[in-house]
Amino acid sequence: MKKDDKLVERFSVLKNKLVKEIEKVIIGQKIILEKFLIALLARGHCILIGVPGLAKTLLVKALASALDLNFNRIQFTPDLMPSDITGSDIIQETKSGKREFQFISGPVFANIILADEINRTPPKTQSALLQAMQEKIITVNGRTYSIDLPFFVLATQNPIEQEGTYPLPEAQLDRFMFSIHIDYPDEKSEKEVAKKDTSDKIKLIKKVISRKDLLQIQSIVEDVPIADYVLDYAVKIIRLTRPDKNNPVKLINRFVEWGAGPRAAQHLVLAAKVKALLDKRYSVSREDINFVLSDVLSHRIITNFNAEAEGIKSDQIIDEIKKFLKK
Repeated sequence: MKKDDKLVERFSVLKNKLVKEIEKVIIGQKIILEKFLIALLARGHCILIGVPGLAKTLLVKALASALDLNFNRIQFTPDLMPSDITGSDIIQETKSGKREFQFISGPVFANIILADEINRTPPKTQSALLQAMQEKIITVNGRTYSIDLPFFVLATQNPIEQEGTYPLPEAQLDRFMFSIHIDYPDEKSEKEVAKKDTSDKIKLIKKVISRKDLLQIQSIVEDVPIADYVLDYAVKIIRLTRPDKNNPVKLINRFVEWGAGPRAAQHLVLAAKVKALLDKRYSVSREDINFVLSDVLSHRIITNFNAEAEGIKSDQIIDEIKKFLKK
């Protein structure tokens, strides 16, 4: 078996085992789980948007259990302070009787973080996650502390209750690889949910991969080759999201304030590489790009007042870009 074949098989086995374990407690969310896995293996982070009661917290807990990773949930509230996330120095008495400051780490020091209702807290507190997400370190009172890898942030937002919320700054939004919309389950799945309570079965989930092996798999992703024509396709999509007098997609200039930046192109390519590997291929296709396209772009296309007045959302603009590319 060639090296490429072994790599593809390894990714495929991980996906199948993970889905099998998660299905012990979660019903009907295979695509969402696959997107979680893509972001994790590509070293990205996710925003989850969905109404209450869709088992978002349970899904993240189940994922952490199956991957043998430490998990912490942070409930974001209007009075949450940055130190409540990062940790702080407190005065402790040593054995010799002296008093000195000792750092007590906050909940951000875990492998998987569920930032619940992240838009409920002011931008100053939201930004406490920014350094951790980008640099995998935390700075408190001039001292820097490393966060154990892998580090994966899943932040939830409630699309219904907007009163008392604080929109995430664009700089922080851009740190998230995916913005994933979790919808209601189909009728068959909802019937299964109604029949049984699976929340107490999370302890039945078996570990499918060690932390060491997960880190090794993550390190492989960037080396997956991508053909020039697929790379050109990805970059073309990103450039089409930006207002410009020469942009052939007419909706862009009319409804978009800011398009996606270069980091979006990086995330699009990395996510497509993982998607190819999970589908037992060592070559990236345009279909892989299209699979992750909406999740990568929906939170990066900033619409203007005209769009708000006419009820135009970023997803509709992405659909127009897709239509243009099919011509």
